[in-house]
Amino acid sequence: MSQTPEAANFIKNIIEEDLKNGKNGGNVITRFPPEPNGYLHLGHVKSICLNFDMAERFNGYCNLRFDDTNPEKENEEYMASIKRDVHWLGFNWKHLNHASDYFPQLLNYAWQLIDKGLAYVDSQSAEDIRVNRGTLTEPGKNSPYRERSIAENRTLFQEMVDGKHPDGSHVLRAKIDMGSPNINLRDPVIYRIRHAAHFHAGDSWKVYPMYDYTHCLSDMLENITHSLCTLEFEDHRPLYDWVLNVLETPCHPQQIEFARLSLEYTVLSKRRLIQLVTEKHVNGWDDPRMPTIAGMRRRGIPAGALREFCRKIGISKADGTIAIEYFESTIRDYLNEHAARRMTVVRPLKVTLTSLPDDHEEHYQLANHPQDESQGSRSVPFSNTLYIENDDISEDPPKKWKRLAPGQAVRLRGSYVITCDEIIKDADGNITELRCHHDPDTLGKNPEGYKANGVIHWVSAKHALDCEIRNYDRLFSQANPMEAENFLDTINPHSLTIIQGAKTEPAAPAEAGTVYQFERLGYYAVDPDSTADKPVFNRTVELRDGFK
Repeated sequence: MSQTPEAANFIKNIIEEDLKNGKNGGNVITRFPPEPNGYLHLGHVKSICLNFDMAERFNGYCNLRFDDTNPEKENEEYMASIKRDVHWLGFNWKHLNHASDYFPQLLNYAWQLIDKGLAYVDSQSAEDIRVNRGTLTEPGKNSPYRERSIAENRTLFQEMVDGKHPDGSHVLRAKIDMGSPNINLRDPVIYRIRHAAHFHAGDSWKVYPMYDYTHCLSDMLENITHSLCTLEFEDHRPLYDWVLNVLETPCHPQQIEFARLSLEYTVLSKRRLIQLVTEKHVNGWDDPRMPTIAGMRRRGIPAGALREFCRKIGISKADGTIAIEYFESTIRDYLNEHAARRMTVVRPLKVTLTSLPDDHEEHYQLANHPQDESQGSRSVPFSNTLYIENDDISEDPPKKWKRLAPGQAVRLRGSYVITCDEIIKDADGNITELRCHHDPDTLGKNPEGYKANGVIHWVSAKHALDCEIRNYDRLFSQANPMEAENFLDTINPHSLTIIQGAKTEPAAPAEAGTVYQFERLGYYAVDPDSTADKPVFNRTVELRDGFK
């Protein structure tokens, strides 16, 4: 594939400077740390590509680490889907870790904070903690339990660890500064009680660490050099550094923030995606309308196209929204170079070639790709009865009409020039059949002085396979669904159109996910619902390029 210039990447510049100065012993170690509480989406693709690409570029490595600190929302299904998606994108991790692997070490560090007088057990209700935390314009208020002695904190925290208190009765908080202008430093909760079994760590744990506390220590325990996060964690960086500094850990990873990916007509909030699935607005996590990796894979968007898209948009510190046309253009350009061609008629109209006998049959070798000989060719049957698109005929054609009309000739792709002689209609005036004749001297060429009015696609009626076409469009009808009072109100009622009775070339069954360019129609992927007798195709993207 032809390469476009790489977009700006300030993180690459930071790492190059670190290596120049001998920082981290010349090592570059990154990590991708998803929470297994849902399927990965397009926003995660950007982070995956960044973390793995930076490590590979500088001869380092990247870990996959599951941020599994919430036992009530995480499960094996999500974890398996994440591993599958990262591999499908083309990346391999050095180590597969779980934050829960570090629960013993994290607990030991919590004891150290208590012994340093830098953590205390707070017995306020969750609501009181929230209220007393203050606002962006007002400082917080100290908890009445903030000055508990180290001995009392140790006793209470041990009771929490032993499961002697109910959920929500106590939390362990870091003792930092309730007057800090950064709310994240106002004595953040670092442990809470949860009487819930953990899908990976078992049922022995009664307290679970919070993300901000776990994240920095997990990075440190894995010797991560560059902890790459999206911009919403920028205000959390002082807490990240505080924990590592006061514990005097043996290494101190550098957290660097970048702008998250936002795309028009798309929702990338995991909470909203879960809502779409659980309320059945879509048909599961792999619905081709979903921006999940599973959904995009089923729709036929190749992993290489997603990597190319992330490379082209680059990495910046400024939030912005990508035009959907730009995303579609990248997918279209990639598929144009890689997808084999096929002829499929979505809304078939019968054409009888009266100039050929009923038993006529011939076969053509048509290239699978016009510019890529390595893709070979396939045999396409031709007979005296064909199907064409029902909108490829006009009784009263407009100017510059390039398809069939009474007395007008067109070329059949890879075959003869035909001329329409007669239009057959039913009692309601609907066109049911065309009767045409072919010119036997026009196979593969136009004789001198002969002009065909255009080229249309077709399939042989005697050989065609019935297929189902699923035309997917944007799930939302508004460019920014989250600006609506209720984002569900912007769901596009026409985001899926299912067409039965389409006709496609006879061919050996293709593997699910194989993408073809259906000539003159668009790019279509084989759906897992396909059978040998009845293929099912999902529209990946239309041929029309709105961006260019």
